[in-house]
Amino acid sequence: MKDNWHHSRRLRVLTYLLGIGLILLVLAWASLARNLPEADSLLEYETPLPTVVRGVDGEIVHSYARERRVQLQYVDFPQQMIQAFLSAEDKTFFSHGGVDFTGTMNAVWDYATKYGSGERAVGGSTITQQVAKNLLLGDEYSVTRKLKEMILAQRIEQVLTKQEILELYLNEIPLGRRSFGVQAASRAYFDKDVADLDLHETAFLAILPKAPERYGRARYEDMAIARRNFVLDQMVANGFVSEAAARAAKAEPLGLVQQRTERSADAGYFLEEVRRQLIEKFGETAEDGGNSVYAGGLWVRTSLDTELQDAARNALRAQLLRYHGNRGYTGPIATLNPENGSLHSQLASSYISINYEDWRIGVITEGGSNPKVGLTDGQDYDLSGAPSSVKPGDVVAVQKQGEGYRIRGVPEVSGAFLAASPKTGRILAMQGGFDSRLGDFNRATQALRQPGSTIKPFVYASALDHGMTPATMVPDQTFCVWQGANLGEKCFRNFGGGGGGEHTMRWGLEQSRNLMTVHIADDTGMQNVTETISRLGIGDYEPYYSFALGAGDTTVAKMVNGYAALANWGRQHDGSVIDYVQDRRGKVIFRSDKRDCTKCNMDEWDGQPMPRFEPGGRQVLDPRTAFQVVHMLQGVVTRGTAVRLRSLELPLFGKTGTTNGPTNAWFVGGTPDIIAGMYVGFDQPRNLGGWVQGGNTAAPIMKQFIEETRERWTTDDFIAPPGIRMVKIDRRTGKRVFEGTPSDEPLAGVIWEAFKPDTEPARSTRSDELAAKRSEILDLIRRAREGVRARQPRETEEAPGDFVEEQDGIY
Repeated sequence: MKDNWHHSRRLRVLTYLLGIGLILLVLAWASLARNLPEADSLLEYETPLPTVVRGVDGEIVHSYARERRVQLQYVDFPQQMIQAFLSAEDKTFFSHGGVDFTGTMNAVWDYATKYGSGERAVGGSTITQQVAKNLLLGDEYSVTRKLKEMILAQRIEQVLTKQEILELYLNEIPLGRRSFGVQAASRAYFDKDVADLDLHETAFLAILPKAPERYGRARYEDMAIARRNFVLDQMVANGFVSEAAARAAKAEPLGLVQQRTERSADAGYFLEEVRRQLIEKFGETAEDGGNSVYAGGLWVRTSLDTELQDAARNALRAQLLRYHGNRGYTGPIATLNPENGSLHSQLASSYISINYEDWRIGVITEGGSNPKVGLTDGQDYDLSGAPSSVKPGDVVAVQKQGEGYRIRGVPEVSGAFLAASPKTGRILAMQGGFDSRLGDFNRATQALRQPGSTIKPFVYASALDHGMTPATMVPDQTFCVWQGANLGEKCFRNFGGGGGGEHTMRWGLEQSRNLMTVHIADDTGMQNVTETISRLGIGDYEPYYSFALGAGDTTVAKMVNGYAALANWGRQHDGSVIDYVQDRRGKVIFRSDKRDCTKCNMDEWDGQPMPRFEPGGRQVLDPRTAFQVVHMLQGVVTRGTAVRLRSLELPLFGKTGTTNGPTNAWFVGGTPDIIAGMYVGFDQPRNLGGWVQGGNTAAPIMKQFIEETRERWTTDDFIAPPGIRMVKIDRRTGKRVFEGTPSDEPLAGVIWEAFKPDTEPARSTRSDELAAKRSEILDLIRRAREGVRARQPRETEEAPGDFVEEQDGIY
């Protein structure tokens, strides 16, 4: 060698070139390997998983997912599934060290022959290399990426077992239809779990890594069948299945199901509120943390009651449609720009839809005298009933009619409904408009509206806390205040005018008398009234009299929570839609109920009294005051402005409300177990029509809601707290009586009334009763002369249930 080295110049040149080549190869290898991700990171890798949402009964109602993903353990994968993927992708998987050099050389040759042609060469990657590509490198098409992939594959084989690598692969491989992993793909293509797949179905899934977006399409069915049959042949060659089994599998069609939308409860507003709160607590994507909504694999238990939710949706929609009446088409739901491309594609990507009867969402593609509507199927159809004002780009609701469609009008008026448990604060149902698919603005939690007379119970509660009683006589007379030299004098009046005399607080609340309410607020002190309203979380208002009549803005959610405190002896819980959240391993990482129960989880009983949870919520009202208000509000249903609910024969309490215009019609109330609140109004407040009142527009929503869920409502009445004395009084005079038997009849002369100790009224005398009757007759005569229709019950034997409802509003 020494002699040849000195005498052979060619040997020296070749040796130098080989040395330089080796040095360059080592440098290139070091350069590629230096900044590669750590293979050890896969030891802690967690598959991005969607968040699964359950309802109050534990059933799955929704999932927050941008991709279909389901994580399985290695033992959960059927052996046939593993064999199919090994036959299709890497038959030497269990024998190589991460790189199959024979397959790599074939890939190099294929790359060289196709270089410059624009065709993509075969990958030649092992399953381990695919794991490195999918989880650590990305899908860049280059020689450099392939070299990095080989280096990482060898490192992964040193860190993970073969079973762990296969588990990552089968959970992470993209297989089309937004599916990652074989379980998600099995559901997407066959609507089955992997354990239930037949041989031909398993073989089909194994062909998808090569071209996931091609083989699942109908026009490539022949290619998919040919590739599937190739995989079956490979399974036979590898000894995994018999020739007879493969032959039978080849005779089967693909059997793919159509792509389906994820199953979900029709509770879009509720579920969006849950999503918003989860993102606020845990973040949205994997970059925000390990428990993010779209990657953390959370399990969320909510308070959603799907039965009550469906009833809430139906009741609110029915009233909105009744108000809409025969108005027909009122304008487009949205507008698309024809200059931005295909209107059909824009509509499909807008996610605007509707779930009402057989209505669909379409886009106007041609206007004029022969309008056309386009649907997400890419087709145009004749449209009837459309006004001449429709133009291309208008998004409208349509209904099938013959060979075409007829335009339908989504109610322009809107509203909200929310039902909750007063004992826990858990929100059971929430409907924030006609349909959340038309827009995600949630009027139950986001719309600030004037509550009108539904605020009055809290004015009365403040008065009861400051010395008044339900039998206190209050003037129903003009009330004026001096507002200064610039504004002059402001005088309040009742909704329909009129007034006069003195009446009990109970009567004033039942008939929603504005003048009596302002007198009560004045006697109590507006500062005290606004403090009570603020303490119950309804709103923070200045001490102006108009706020005692509902002029301040609030939301349905806040009003329901306020009424829930009344029904729960003055104890209030924060409204909640989430009960608790578990991470992907089942550990509870959030609870709405944070009460401590010391020793509740003892392994053995220590002989001491049973541990109990401490009371939840916070005391915001005197329990006796809360019960007195509820007891009076039951009279609103019995003989007041919500009398149309009396036929339900439930221990209901509640209050109607109608704001100036009228622009909003309200009802809030319920039973000891369920409190519900609702309003109807335009998003941009405007007059609803002079006939609209809370009693005839909002209360019917409550009535339908109860009728649809009648078996959920018990007849158990409200229970009085300690310190309440039930006393017989004359309903008209408020005086205490000792004769007669209190009755539940609406027009009973003697009723039970709730008092705090030592606040009971004096005994009624015969002269008092005659004076009261005389005042009542004179008041009716005066109203008749003024042309004002009497608003008290017509006490006749022929029609004891025929009432004239008092209109309520703010002035």
